[in-house]
Parts: sequence; structure tokens; C-alpha cells
Amino acid sequence: MDTEQFFQKIRSYTPLSSAAEQAWLALLKEKTYRRGENFISTGTVPRNAAFVTKGLFSQYYITDSGDMVIKYFFAEGAIAGSIPATLTKTESVFTITALEDTTVIEYNFHEFKQLVSSYRDIAEFYIRYMEKHWVIDKEPYEISLRNDSAKTRYDEFLKKYPQLVNRLKKHHIAAYLGITPTQLSRIFFANK
Repeated sequence: MDTEQFFQKIRSYTPLSSAAEQAWLALLKEKTYRRGENFISTGTVPRNAAFVTKGLFSQYYITDSGDMVIKYFFAEGAIAGSIPATLTKTESVFTITALEDTTVIEYNFHEFKQLVSSYRDIAEFYIRYMEKHWVIDKEPYEISLRNDSAKTRYDEFLKKYPQLVNRLKKHHIAAYLGITPTQLSRIFFANK
């Protein structure tokens, strides 16, 4: 298992001491999910987080009317998880599934949280990660979903995920944007 990519990502938030890195390393396990296989399923209590080393996950839920809504894509370098359900030890309202064969480095989140209590530098990583992804990134996305036109959301998607456009099917992009595939086709052809 090559953990350098993982620790490089962690160090992009804060430096880690050798002791902290070794303690975290002891929790890591490599796993591969085949395309269509779930990392987390709706209705299960998740225990692990996963760093994507190769491949692509989507995090989604199904509405009461049966429509798929994709909340997030986790490509290489992203940490995937259903954090609210993991923190509260409750059933996930999301499914995280592999859109491609996906290799990850997994770790038990509750064992990780023990490291947060024991190592100041891991606690700093945790705070910076949560601030970035659960506060700074999340608020503009939620405002955009409520206020921006579908075309504006599509243009923002192209800026945020340029490396994913050719890896996703149109219905995945539409489900992320909160529109139908037909609406996406209209926007796509209007952009040309």
C-alpha cells in the first residue's frame, strides 16, 4: 500500500509529526471497490472514511419521487465518508458508490477520532479539514443550488470538476446539478 499520496494530502492542511503519522498509518487499509459497488449504503451505520487513490465515487440519495440527487463526487485525492452519520453513529441517508473501479485507503473513523484526542497535529488537521469542507465549501454550494440558474450551476461545475467531465455520464452531472438530463443537454448545446 502506497500511503505517500494520502499523507501528502493530509500535510496540505497541516504538518504531521512522525509519531502522529505512524499512529495514523497503523489504522490504514487498502481496499478496492468495483464499479457499482457501495462504500456506504443508505440505512447502514458507517464506520470508515476512505481516501481515494484511484477511481471515482459519488455520494447520492434518492428522493421520495425516485429521483437521484448527487451531493458530491470523490475523485483521486478526496476523502469520502458520510461524516454526520459516522459522528452520530446513526444510519446514513446517503449512498456512496463507485462510478469506476476505485482504490481507497480506509481507516476507522472512531479510531481516528481517538488520535485527534492524542495528537495535537492530527487535531489541527481535523479542524482545518472540517472548516474547509463543511463550512467554507459547503455554504456557497447550498446557496447556488437555491439561487443560481441551471446554466450557472453547470458553468460552476465545469470550473470545479474539469477533470471529471469526460469520466461522468450526463445523468450523473444532471443529478448533481439538480436538473434532468434533457435540461442538461439543452444547456450543453447552448454552450457550444
